[in-house]
Amino acid sequence: MSDKKGSNENLTVFPIPAFTDNYIWCIHNGDACWVVDPGEAKPVLEFIQANNLRLTGILVTHHHYDHTDGILPLLAQVPGIPVLGPEYGNIKGLTDKLIEGSRVKLANLGLELEVLEVPGHTLDHIAFYGENMLFCGDTMFSAGCGRLFEGTPQQMHESLGKLMKLPAQTKVYCTHEYTLANVNFALQVEPHNKALQAYSYWANEQRSQGKPTLPSNIEQQKAINPFLRAQQDEIKHNAEEFVGKKLSNETDVFAAVRQWKDNF
Repeated sequence: MSDKKGSNENLTVFPIPAFTDNYIWCIHNGDACWVVDPGEAKPVLEFIQANNLRLTGILVTHHHYDHTDGILPLLAQVPGIPVLGPEYGNIKGLTDKLIEGSRVKLANLGLELEVLEVPGHTLDHIAFYGENMLFCGDTMFSAGCGRLFEGTPQQMHESLGKLMKLPAQTKVYCTHEYTLANVNFALQVEPHNKALQAYSYWANEQRSQGKPTLPSNIEQQKAINPFLRAQQDEIKHNAEEFVGKKLSNETDVFAAVRQWKDNF
């Protein structure tokens, strides 16, 4: 699967499979490429060799090993390339440490991305946005969101709210193929959501054919993702049933749904 992008028609974004369910996104123009969150080096090196690509940079969203363990082995093979990631998190191999509002230019690709701080899954988590693309690591998945390993429900709720303000057709490139499990849970939370029912059918068809369910887009996620829909009466009611008490605001509903998912 590949995906042609926005105003940069010469760019392709390809999911390189890693581990059991990770995607290392490779942004390339047929010659130069950047990769996002390389948890492993071997599949990256195999892909760029098979496609005659030159690795010219690395983007990193947060410090977890399945997003970073490939950095140093890649630098050993391609020394001197830029490695851009969050200011916090103590990630080895970074050449540039980024904060909210930083703008990064991807050498050789003619692509500029803005940095968004999106704490919740981890405290150092950032996302990269530009040219109708969002590389959001483990902050948002299709029909789901990341576990709260370090942040609070309020932080994650606010981070997801920040992503929801992006244009509707923004492509969402997250880093795990968790969609079927997420959809199965979402249907428990909001069983009468017709858009979610239709998406579940499509996602199961995709995976039965060995195809990725990603990227999604912001508009679609607003329609199907229970972690973005705390304002919906059905979700609020079912979350209250789960925790056994009334929930007074959307952050509390989000927290209850996240707790429900953690125990699902």
